[in-house]
Amino acid sequence: MLRPWQVSLGDRIDPSRDVPIYMQIIQALIRDIERGRLTSGTYLPSSRELAAILGVNRKTVVLAYEDLIAQGWLASAGTRGTMVSTSLPEPVSRQRAEAEATMSDAPIDYRYATPPERPLALPSGPGLKLDEGAPDGRLFPAELLARAYRAAAQRASRENLFQYGNPRGSSALRESIATMLKSQRGLPVTADNICITRGSQNGIFLAAHVLVRPGDSVIVEALTYEPAVAACRSLGANIVSVGLDQGGIDVEAVEKACRRNAVRAVFLTPHHQFPTTVSLRPERRLRLLELAHQFGFAIIEDDYDHEFHFESQPLLPMAGYGPGHVIYVGSMSKLLLPALRIGYVAAPPPVIDAIAHMVSLTDGMGNTLTEDAAAELIENGELRRHARKVRQVYAKRRENFAREIDRTLGDIVDYRTPDGGLAFWLRFPDTDLDTMEARAAAMGLRFAASRSFMTRDDAPRGLRIGFASLNEHEARTAVAALREAAG
Repeated sequence: MLRPWQVSLGDRIDPSRDVPIYMQIIQALIRDIERGRLTSGTYLPSSRELAAILGVNRKTVVLAYEDLIAQGWLASAGTRGTMVSTSLPEPVSRQRAEAEATMSDAPIDYRYATPPERPLALPSGPGLKLDEGAPDGRLFPAELLARAYRAAAQRASRENLFQYGNPRGSSALRESIATMLKSQRGLPVTADNICITRGSQNGIFLAAHVLVRPGDSVIVEALTYEPAVAACRSLGANIVSVGLDQGGIDVEAVEKACRRNAVRAVFLTPHHQFPTTVSLRPERRLRLLELAHQFGFAIIEDDYDHEFHFESQPLLPMAGYGPGHVIYVGSMSKLLLPALRIGYVAAPPPVIDAIAHMVSLTDGMGNTLTEDAAAELIENGELRRHARKVRQVYAKRRENFAREIDRTLGDIVDYRTPDGGLAFWLRFPDTDLDTMEARAAAMGLRFAASRSFMTRDDAPRGLRIGFASLNEHEARTAVAALREAAG
């Protein structure tokens, strides 16, 4: 039987590609149907003929035809052969280049929200990356983690927990975190006050999502954690920036902002302010809670590295004495491993219900196996033992990093050794930071840009450089690289 369609698949079938040959045939035939080269009712060569033309095994073509018939692209006409389904609509006229484009270079015909020009996260790749205060994952024994996963998996198997679960997270981890927060941080909570999240950033986004509507105002500090600002902006929030000093956020400026704007939330990192590392003074904490009561806004308290305070006992969270005004966000990333992606939100049960609903829409549920493994590490005491060990290691690294700064950068930098947290805030008063950062990029040195912390143009500029993830040799190399970039 003569076939009106002229086969042109040969130049599109490449055995060296990592895509199976039958899938390449399927993709090529679909593209020809979409382009209109193959119209409804057109007969295709027999599987034997097409296999000979393409130089492939006949079974490969049979498999491709069968898949396309099952999907509805083709139809079997019995002894007459295989044809393009007559139920397909007429193809839309398109340029050949568009029809054969890949997902990477195809033109986009729909609207979507583009990300900011400056990415929020530092890309991975070659060169030296200086983080903003990450822990050293090498210090956590892999065998402890493997053992915890084994215990969690065995328990899940026994109790039929390999199913979809509660969007609030693992009940075991919620109980463990509630106990930890109550006994170690003074928060009046139970498991009903806890929702597990995919890290603290996810917790911040979820908290913002249940608080903020388009046009609402959110107060942030002149220097702050940029992803939190971006999360609020993505929800249509009006960002109101207020100043800060060595005592933390300017509470008088907060009051003035509340009198001018419909403020729904204030985002804070009061324990170790991000990025400057200063702690919010007690009198300002109490005044903020008074303002929250007076103006009806929520305080999103991001306590991202509570455990690592070196000069005294850690300060109690604001949520401990203002539970009705504070949504408390915490993380297991600094204490365990960032790769586990475990954070949590503590709030009144109705707020937790709202946050859990958002989890159900975006994630369905968390990672129960990982969460139960983390609970196992808390319950068997391994997490506390690890925390004691790494606190001593990080205290020494903090002192060593300060010595390296004094020795290598002392004539060009202003800083103070932080009382807590895992990073230093470095000011370069007589250095052009734009030039320094451009030079650093050319050298392959990567760190968060100074402007990424700024929510207004007159905010003081500086660099936040983490020390905890660097051993002595790595710290020396990092500080030397900063000196070279500074010129």
